[in-house]
Amino acid sequence: MARTDSTGSTWRYRWVHRQNERQRREFRGAEQAWRRRDDELRRLRTLAEMFHGSAAAGAGLPLELAPGEVAFWVLPAAQLVQVRHTAVLPAPDLTVTLTAAPLRPRRPDGVRVADAGVAVITNRRLVLLGGGGRRDWSYGRMTGLAHDPHAPVTLMQVLDRRGTCGLMLPADVAADFRFKLTLAFADAIEQRDAVLDQLDEAIAEHAQLKPFRPQIVTPAQARRFASVPGGRRTVAVAAGIALLVPAALLDTDPTDRTGSEVAVAATPAPGAPGPAPAALPAGPARAEPIASKPRPAAPTPTGGGLCGAPANPLGYDFCGGERIRRPVAEVCDWFDCAPGFWAGRGHLVQCRDGSVSLTGGRRDACAAHDGVRRTVWG
Repeated sequence: MARTDSTGSTWRYRWVHRQNERQRREFRGAEQAWRRRDDELRRLRTLAEMFHGSAAAGAGLPLELAPGEVAFWVLPAAQLVQVRHTAVLPAPDLTVTLTAAPLRPRRPDGVRVADAGVAVITNRRLVLLGGGGRRDWSYGRMTGLAHDPHAPVTLMQVLDRRGTCGLMLPADVAADFRFKLTLAFADAIEQRDAVLDQLDEAIAEHAQLKPFRPQIVTPAQARRFASVPGGRRTVAVAAGIALLVPAALLDTDPTDRTGSEVAVAATPAPGAPGPAPAALPAGPARAEPIASKPRPAAPTPTGGGLCGAPANPLGYDFCGGERIRRPVAEVCDWFDCAPGFWAGRGHLVQCRDGSVSLTGGRRDACAAHDGVRRTVWG
């Protein structure tokens, strides 16, 4: 037997079930994405702390290590690439790229493959043991380093070479290669702690973005229009029609009947009594006041039933409904929009500092405003 409320209807329970199921799905998806990112950051933090290398890591390779030199990583599939047009690369730094986009496994324009072999990262240099010989990039003589943001290519410049060259690696290992190369360069200049500090800060910032478990929706929160097909939009259209029809009827004047009256002859017919003289008014005539036509009052925003949202005529609230991905142009007149609001690519959310942002559903939602507080519904 279906459960009913005090009025004997079941639509409230159906609405509650849909809302709670939708909230659970959204929360689980957001939590899984957050945990994957958290695990990756902590993996990099552990790797940065335990990444020390050893002299035995390069055993069996035709490479002689200098005294005090240790091998960090050996990659058997690497290609030597050269740039046709020499460009000035930025100086090497210790910045760790943590939100890089997926790399496409293709060679950029203007880059040609010159050799292939085994790449070795040590604490003093990067070496390619190729078929055409050995190529070294010493950290102490490196003047430029750049990672292609779209392709798995890393370009380098050193003092004793005029051209620009580098390595192209498999796309699935390029991110690890770049991270370990940064750690090796940090060791060479004794700045490993700077990389660890970056990762600690990234982990702390990511912890602030952990999604909150949504509150359970109850039948008492169901609005009457939830039982109407189309929900809030159907009610809004019906309300607009109800306001426009009376206004149109009031603005329509009746047809002027003055021209349809029969004119009275100025001269009476023979034998007919003349018209009685009109009585003169005893005093000045008083003009009757003309009642002004009633006009519909403009709708005023109300704050009741918005679950804490600012009073607005847009129908936006914090209660529930549909996500807003294309807000109206006047949204910033009623809500406190975050800087760069219209550059967002998500749905409308309220950040923890009270501002609203169009970055809902993204990994960096409200990143500069203490994280996401709740969704704005429409």
